[in-house]
Formats: sequence, C-alpha cells, structure tokens
Amino acid sequence: MIIRILWLLLLVIVSVSPWTLGNPIFLQKPGKPNRPVIKWNPPTDTWNWTTNPRNEEPFFVPSNFTHKLPPSANETELIAHMAALKRNYSRLLWDNDKGTNLPMFVEKALKLLNLKQVYYEVEHSVMSKVSCTACKAGAGLLQHYIRLGKSKDEINKMIFQFCVSLKIQSARVCEGITRLFGSEVVYVLKRITIGPDEICSFVIGDACGDVYNPYHEWEVAFPPVPKPTVRPLESPLEKAPTFKVLQISDTHFDPYYAEGANAECNEPLCCRASNGPALTPGGGAGRWGDYRKCDTPKRTIDHMLKHIADTHTDIDYILWTGDLPPHDVWNQTKEENLKVLQETVAQMSDMFPGVPIFPALGNHESSPVNSFPPPYISSPDQNIAWLYDELDTQWRRWLPAGVSHTVRRGAFYSVLVRPGFRIISLNMNYCNNKNWWLLMNSTDPATELQWLIYELQSAEFSAEKVHIIGHIPPGHSDCLKVWSRNYYAIINRYELTITAQFFGHTHFDEFEVFYDPNDLGRATSIAYVGPSVSPYYDLNLGYRIYYVDGDHEDTTRQVVDHETWIMNLKEANLFGYPIWYKLYSARSAYLMPALRPQDWDKFIDDMTAKEDVFNLYYKHYWKNSPRRGMCDSECRKRLICDARSGRSHDRRALCVHIEARIDGAAPTPQTWRAWLYNGLSVSMSMIMQLPQVAYQIPKFVLGLG
Repeated sequence: MIIRILWLLLLVIVSVSPWTLGNPIFLQKPGKPNRPVIKWNPPTDTWNWTTNPRNEEPFFVPSNFTHKLPPSANETELIAHMAALKRNYSRLLWDNDKGTNLPMFVEKALKLLNLKQVYYEVEHSVMSKVSCTACKAGAGLLQHYIRLGKSKDEINKMIFQFCVSLKIQSARVCEGITRLFGSEVVYVLKRITIGPDEICSFVIGDACGDVYNPYHEWEVAFPPVPKPTVRPLESPLEKAPTFKVLQISDTHFDPYYAEGANAECNEPLCCRASNGPALTPGGGAGRWGDYRKCDTPKRTIDHMLKHIADTHTDIDYILWTGDLPPHDVWNQTKEENLKVLQETVAQMSDMFPGVPIFPALGNHESSPVNSFPPPYISSPDQNIAWLYDELDTQWRRWLPAGVSHTVRRGAFYSVLVRPGFRIISLNMNYCNNKNWWLLMNSTDPATELQWLIYELQSAEFSAEKVHIIGHIPPGHSDCLKVWSRNYYAIINRYELTITAQFFGHTHFDEFEVFYDPNDLGRATSIAYVGPSVSPYYDLNLGYRIYYVDGDHEDTTRQVVDHETWIMNLKEANLFGYPIWYKLYSARSAYLMPALRPQDWDKFIDDMTAKEDVFNLYYKHYWKNSPRRGMCDSECRKRLICDARSGRSHDRRALCVHIEARIDGAAPTPQTWRAWLYNGLSVSMSMIMQLPQVAYQIPKFVLGLG
C-alpha cells in the first residue's frame, strides 16, 4: 500500500513536469543543428501498468538445501597442476577439424554481391559493409516494386524467383521463406516512408552507418527520484547460505531429427529424414546430435534433463531463457511451434516436479521467426495473441496468477521470489532488429521498458534486489541500438537494485559488463550469457549452474560463483553414450576473488593483456568444442569487445582502448603450465566419470544398452 501511495504522488508530480509519459522524446542529433525535429505521434497506447496488481507476496519457498560451493582458486591449485599433466585422450582420436558447412552458391552470384559472405554474416550476426550493400539493394528493389503498384503476390513471386535463380537456398526453402516472410515484409514496407539507408542502418546497425532517423530516436522517462548514493560493492560473505540455480537456454528441440540422415545438406537445418540419406562416408547425422547444421534430438534432451535431475538434486529454481523450436525457419507453422512449447513445458514439469521455473521468451518461438508485432497490431491475421495467450496458459503452472496481464500483453512479468528478492523476465524480441514490425514504430514496444522502470522504482522503494532474465543479450548486435541505449540507462540508474542479469541466444558461453555512461572505467552491472543446449553449430552441448547469495541478514543476492557443464558430442557419438561433466567454475578458472562487476572488468583487462588468459576464455566460450578454429587478433578484439559491451552498436565508445592495446602489444608467451592446462587437460569431473562409462561400454558393444 505504501508503494502505491508513493507512486500516486509521483504520477501527480509528472502530470505537471517534463516527465510526462506518452509520445517519444525525439532527440536532435549532435552535429545536425539545422535538421528539424519531426513531430510524429505513434499509435495510441493507453495501457496503464500502475492500475494492474503487482506481485508483492513471496512466491518461492527454499528447499533448505546446504549447497557446497565450487572450490576457490587456492583450493584447486594442486588439482589444476595434476590435471595439467594428464593427456587429453580425445586428441588421439581425431584432429581439430573445422568446417563451415555453408550452402554452395553459383560462382557468378558470389562475385555479384558476395552472397556467401552475406549469408554467413546474417547467420552469425556479425555484419559488415558487404551485408549493408546487399540490404540496401534488396530494400531498394522491394520499395521500387511497391511504388510501381505491384501486388503482394507479384512481389512474393519475384522474391522466390530471385532466391531460386541465384541458388541462395533450395527451391523448397525459397518457397517457405517467401510464404512466411514475404507478406509481412511487404506489409511493413508499404507503411513506412524511410528509404534503404535508414532501413539498413536500423536493421544492421553501426556496420551500415549511423544514419539519423527521427522516427527511431526516443528516450524512456525516469521518475523524479534521485539515484541513491553508490558505494563500493562488497563481496558476498564466505560460507553464507546460497541458492543453487540452473539455467537452460536454446534447446532447439527438433522432433524430426533422424540418426543417419544427411548432415551435409544445402539448407539452414539438416539431419532430418527429409534431407535424405548421407551422400558421403561420415556424412550421416550422429545418434546424439551433430556438429553440423543440426539441432537437438529428443533422446539427447531427455538424457540431459535426467542427468541434471540425478546430479543436481538440490536445485532451488530454474531460469529457462528461451528458443525452444528448431532452426527450420522456412518450414514452421504456428501449430507446430505451439506443440513444441507444450511438449517441452510438460517435459520440464515432469523432470523437475515442485521446482520453480522462471521462463523467458526466445526469438524462435514465433512463426515466422523474429516476428513479434507490438500490441497496436490488432488484426487477427497479424497479431501475436496466438502465442502470448498460450504462453500464459503454459507458464501459469510455475508463475503466480497476477502476472497473467503482462504475459498476455507482451510476454514479460515480475515475480517476488523471496522477501526482498525479485525476478523480472523481459521479452527481448522488442529489441530484436530482425523484427521487421519495429520499423513501423520502435518506440518502447508494448511499453515494456517504461513498465520495467516502474517495477525497478517500486523495488528500490521496497529495498528489493532484482535479477533480470531474457533471451537476446542487450549488448548483442541483434539488439536495436536505440532500445539498447535506453536499457543501458535503466541499468545505470538502478545499479544498486539490479544485482545480476541472465540471457541466452548466442549459443556461446560468455558475459557482458555494463559501465557508468559518465565513467566508462567504473563497472556497474554484469549480464551472464548462458551456453546453448543445441550444438547448432560446431558446438558442444551445455548448461549453467549458478550459486546465488541466499537468505541471510546481509545477503547481496549477487552470483557467488557459476559452473558450466557440457557434453562432448563427438565422444558421445563415438562411444554411443553421452558424458556430462563440469568444464569449469568461474572463480577457480579465472582466479577471481568474487563475481562482482568490477571483478569481471578486471578479468577483461587480464584477457586484453595476457594471451594465455584469453585462450582459456576462448576454450570455454566454445564449450571446449574440437571444431573451434584459431582466434587471431581481430577475433580476439571482437570477443573482448563483446564482453565489454552491454550497449549494442557502440564499439567506438566502449572498445577503442582495448583494440589499441591488442594492436600495440607484443605476443605474450604462454607458460608451459598454461599451455598444458588449456590445451591438454580434462576436468577432474570427467575423469571421475570414466569408470562409470567403462562399466557401460560392454553393454553397448553387445547391443544391450
């Protein structure tokens, strides 16, 4: 009640102050003083989040587990030294092969627009001028046909013929992409007035120039409450109670995965019966998955969940950060995506009965992929209610009933987990620059960020600590620069309230550090980017375990430590049996005293200065995949910059000093211990598993497994 009274007072204040909500605040671009500010009213959104009930009753009851934290760096020094002397038997079985498995294009088409590079860049979200040129050509051509008055069917036919004639994909993929995406793109392009330069700068980001566009310059509004004084963040108390938290992300369950099917097809997703039999020796899909462009078979997900349930019997709650359907983006229907959602929710409920699960929405859950119309798109054939209503139905088994109104509106919610501890789940598809609907109006879609400010301000009033979960990391190139800039400002304002963030999407094992915009040397927050379950592609499978400061008088709700567990896919297919083992724990592997933002900032500094430290991170980033390639100085600069970038498309401001240090530094020689440990060691957890596996091998050889 006190919180509501405070908010009513604030609403009275803002009704007569510059903090008035509603239309976006368009910014005058520095250096362009003569350009007029365009006054444009977006579609009316009358949603008032302050009138909806806010979850203020603790939802989670701890299981009173006593968790044993991973050993610290000092405790594991001897173990690490012993492990460094052990040979990696897997190196005796295969070479470090690395293949791109990209579709074969016609040579003339490659020379025309270098489409092979464009395909690679779009797939990996690492854009360059090549993709920018291709984007402008495509957008300009489509807008030209629209101006000529061509019908939707005529434009779709043109898109299909272009796709097939240049052999960008197979005919059936071209047909599916045209059918799913063509109508939406044409619908949006008919309703916007910006040209190819603005479109491609919006979609691609800084690689396509920072083109001024007043329709996509806006700022969220903060309440007139001063930011509390920032004091140095202390480390969590040693031996204090903790919560043990599981993060699962990017499962990409493929119900049509077929062992032995062609894994070297010329389509975005292979290893299905529809791809036909293998055409070359070794070209067939593995039993437990495949490093090539293939998603996760059901048996592998079943095995992982059983392993987690058997190994980690003391999990307190689960963060499930999205991307459930497979990568057959040309072939998806709403019905099939809903079926995957329903089956995986049932699977999680069965495997972890009684364990609270806090989900977030991925970009693959919609059909077509990345298509998330804001609430003002209300026509039955275009809106997103088909997905959000089902999410509410499925998630309700884990979440309190009071969050239904925000889930159905925008697939985001806020839950008070424990007294003084809240989890907020965001729909990061409203920052997704592949979501073409945002071209019509990117201004705080679904009013999600303004709602987030309300939740965080209420949490600050109540002295609550908050964890934020979502799918697309806010600093990733897939996140719109204007959305990311506003989110960054929110994190800075509420740095004392937000103690951790958790995302997925990239499939790699990584992190992002946030800094004070006025002092880029002071770290303010940390976002953990969990590894994917799917091997798509060239990756091992993985999941993450966190230890969070638990219930006690001086709790900080910080992440105390985290572990990444993986399954070596090549070994699983070779031996016929998966082995899940702990790859590393953060404090021990990176010699960190704690996992505060300033500790991760120090680790970034160490990676910049010491090549052996970066190489260890690079090994973990790839989940120890045997198919990881060498990382040259450009690769190293990109990955370290990614770790420093909680704000997307701002490399120049955030990373210039890192790039200069790497360019100017001489190679740092590795010690023999570091070389052995990084290249040849195998974790003690895996070694302990070998007797159990050896016991099972005769059963599989005799066909009894």
